[in-house]
Amino acid sequence: MPSVIGSFEERRWCPAPYASPRAQVLSTRSVPPRESLDFWHDAVLATLVGMDIATDGRTYDAAMRTDHVGGLQITTVECDPGRVHRSPRFVARGDGRDVFVALQSTGRARVEQDGRTTVLRAGDIGFFETVRPFRTTFPERFQLKIFAVPRALLGRSEADLRQLTARAVRPSGGLPALLTPLLERLAETSEAYATPVAERLAEGVIGLMAATAADQLGEDPAVLPGADRVLLLRIKTFIRWHLSDSGLTPQAIADAHSISVRYLHRLFKAEGTSVCQWIRELRLYECRRELAVRPPGSVSLGQVARRWGFTSLARFSRAFRRSYGLSPTDWLDRERVVRAAGEMPC
Repeated sequence: MPSVIGSFEERRWCPAPYASPRAQVLSTRSVPPRESLDFWHDAVLATLVGMDIATDGRTYDAAMRTDHVGGLQITTVECDPGRVHRSPRFVARGDGRDVFVALQSTGRARVEQDGRTTVLRAGDIGFFETVRPFRTTFPERFQLKIFAVPRALLGRSEADLRQLTARAVRPSGGLPALLTPLLERLAETSEAYATPVAERLAEGVIGLMAATAADQLGEDPAVLPGADRVLLLRIKTFIRWHLSDSGLTPQAIADAHSISVRYLHRLFKAEGTSVCQWIRELRLYECRRELAVRPPGSVSLGQVARRWGFTSLARFSRAFRRSYGLSPTDWLDRERVVRAAGEMPC
């Protein structure tokens, strides 16, 4: 007989320690096996939305890691086979504020919503509407990366969202081929980004999700209102992923996005900057961030500069002085003095 996890809203559990100031990890292995099913139900209820969970075994091996990157909540779950049902009684609770954009990393999922059924395989993306019931069956152990997106940021009507659910978005080409690896990498490296960078990354990812949704609905993302903004967010995300590449030139960026260099410069000019200036400032920011947290003598200025795409220490030093008015060495000495003063006992 399958075991069904019912509602245990009054139960409390002790979450696992935080993996970072933002990330939280929960695992059924933190409780006795006989309590694993109840624990997992409560974890899903508190982190995602309420749903019934069924499994053929009496215990359940599952874990989730949740982080927040800008306006996105990213939850990676890895679980034993099972079945989930977001039934009307859970929908009535009113916890379905977001649209779930889910990436099937491993395993398969049979999804039912809005009168349609589809199968997600590794690499596929699925849209889940949380204000309406859905069922998902996982016939084997799986990993799923779930991006909770505020529905207003996708810019789609309820009628549009009804057309997006229970459809497998395959990464065989076009926008899905760009979105799938982007979601995979962002979920795996979310802790690596400082808050300002994380917020800008989230904007780019949500913009690409919106463009992908438009593409799935048969619209042309290039002619949608705000298409330039969506494209610029995609380009900025691409730059961040390739920031360490010293060959990251305007021509390379334009080629990667099938646009002209002139159009690329026009996109950045509309924001009062240039593509080269934006890249340089972002590289300088990352160099400063790394130098500030490294123990003295653990890494050279040249190593840090090259790691973030500067071709030489001299070029890095000139760019640094132009932006901050002093050399990297002088800035680092001053930064260490300030930090040491802040750590003195009262």
